[in-house]
Amino acid sequence: ANALAYFFIGAKNILIADPRDMDGFVKTFAAAKPTFFGGVNTMFNGLLNTPGFDQIDFSSLKLGIGGGAAVQPAVSDHWKSVTGTRISEGYGLSETSPMLTLNLGSDVEVSGIGIPVPMTDVSIRDSNGRQVPPGERGELCAKGPQVMPGYWRNATATAQAMTRDGYFRTGDVGVLDEDGFFHIVDRIKDMIIVSGFNVFPNEIEAQVANMKGILESACLGIDDAKSGEAVKLFAVKKAPSVTEQDVKDFCRQGLAPYKVPKHVEFIDALPKSSVGKILRRELRES
Repeated sequence: ANALAYFFIGAKNILIADPRDMDGFVKTFAAAKPTFFGGVNTMFNGLLNTPGFDQIDFSSLKLGIGGGAAVQPAVSDHWKSVTGTRISEGYGLSETSPMLTLNLGSDVEVSGIGIPVPMTDVSIRDSNGRQVPPGERGELCAKGPQVMPGYWRNATATAQAMTRDGYFRTGDVGVLDEDGFFHIVDRIKDMIIVSGFNVFPNEIEAQVANMKGILESACLGIDDAKSGEAVKLFAVKKAPSVTEQDVKDFCRQGLAPYKVPKHVEFIDALPKSSVGKILRRELRES
């Protein structure tokens, strides 16, 4: 998305070979004075929490786009207060090469993941494949020229990924709001079921992102004899004095009781991919 789009218009591309080196990242950012910056939520958050980033001259920065995972409101608000630009959120998958919707910066404050890109149709559907009304959650399905026709030499996987009328099933839970903007709730496979209630990790992580003593977090469901599954939160501290009870108390301020993490484990760093996406599977295996 970054390389091809900007080569196409003749712009200069700068590759950050190791985004985990935040100090070096900040130095490159300051020297390059980019007009556009694209990354994932953890990358935006990491830069904001690296000394010296808030001292950079951001007058050349015109646009930032977040993708790969949901951009947390707390991170987006912090980014705007430091850089003066908001994060526009893009959404898509490898199978959609790669964009379906975009929350493009404008005079109008667009929420969620915005609206479909040109020639793209997005449909929110229930488990029976029927489109649900605005405000109701369902699986986000899409059709467009950028959507793959199928998986290479794998008819079974292709059949499972496509609806009967040719829409690609993303595996993401989405909702269409009353203003016509789409929102991603979470991955269907990451949903936690606590005593019959659906709990989505993104909602919990977004709440914890507002806690000043926590740098970042990720949660998942673990087996629980009483409730079937329980919420376990992995968190990285900014303030050493933060306790498990502090996190639970903070979550209770903005979450329903069944969504409050039953278990909180503090770790030194969250496992991430080379581009900064949190790897939940490694947390499950830990």
